[in-house]
Amino acid sequence: MTAVPLAPADIVQAVSRVDPIVPGGLEAFDHLGTMVCVVVPDGRCLYANSAFEEGLGLSRKSMLRESIYDWVVSPGLLRDVVSAVARNEFATSRLQTDLRRHLHGHGEPLPVQVIVTRLGQGSLVLVELVEVEQQTRQDREERALDQVQANKELIRNLAHEIKNPLGGIRGAAQLLQMELESKSLTEYTQVIIHEADRLQSLVDRLLAPHRRPHVVGDVNIHEVCERVRSLILAEFPKGLKVQRDYDTSLPDFRGDREQLIQAVLNIAHNAAQALIDRIAQGDARIVLRTRVVRRVTINRALHRLALVLHIEDNGPGIPESIRDRVFYPLVSGRDGGSGLGLTLAQTFVQQHQGTIECESEPGRTVFRILIPLP
Repeated sequence: MTAVPLAPADIVQAVSRVDPIVPGGLEAFDHLGTMVCVVVPDGRCLYANSAFEEGLGLSRKSMLRESIYDWVVSPGLLRDVVSAVARNEFATSRLQTDLRRHLHGHGEPLPVQVIVTRLGQGSLVLVELVEVEQQTRQDREERALDQVQANKELIRNLAHEIKNPLGGIRGAAQLLQMELESKSLTEYTQVIIHEADRLQSLVDRLLAPHRRPHVVGDVNIHEVCERVRSLILAEFPKGLKVQRDYDTSLPDFRGDREQLIQAVLNIAHNAAQALIDRIAQGDARIVLRTRVVRRVTINRALHRLALVLHIEDNGPGIPESIRDRVFYPLVSGRDGGSGLGLTLAQTFVQQHQGTIECESEPGRTVFRILIPLP
């Protein structure tokens, strides 16, 4: 069904009825990261925010000539819900459907959760669409934030409990070594001192991101990637390709360059070590890919622009048993690994108000770093 457009006077009248309800008028909806439109009961669109324009792939002017029921794959349930809400049978309702990214059948449908709400005393209906994937990602981000705070407290408390007795153990071993005449016995005290130093180094690495000051300056993400690329190729000069796939239009941003280099290096180095077998075969690959995304929600805040850095490899993948815990401290899928590299990477990225995620399957692992841009 193609809707008949409302006359301009009708639209103005309808919008004026909404303005008192929404603080700042309809323009306030343009600051939301979710897709929002105002419709009449037959589905005709009176208003759509900028997020809806981008999500649907149509201009706002074009959307005002369409019906919301033309934008979903199966409009029956949505039509019934909008009509019921408009009649005030209930104030709000939720459902799930698939949004057509482009009209006339082009593009993959986008799974969305739809929230339908009646506006004021009239028959206008506010329809909000939230990407199911976006909602899932936001849930993951909230869990990650809680996890980082819990890890921080755990690490600080654990480090405090370890450091004091560790110093006493090392000091006692040194005093004992001075009293021993047998060389064979001093070898044992050397083992104690060496292991105490190793534990001290581990504790220092755990506390490093919380002790080091945040040095802020202009950062170019491609300079960060190039530094990491050169370090990885210096360690693995044969059998490994580190490919570039850069969006050179990305602007500089304020951040700690060394922290970001360390974060990306930790991920890329883990990937290279996981690719040892493929390096021997000569077909190992790591891809550094940069892109820009618009109107994205990161850590509960809406940002106009953000950079996304993908670090992808063609290795065996992260073991399923630890896939959900890769950012936990002391969790490692490699023999001899400390389990701190990804924990530190997550901490450094979050200090830039960003997020880091991981998807892994045999033959493909992708770490996705998202950082807001000015």
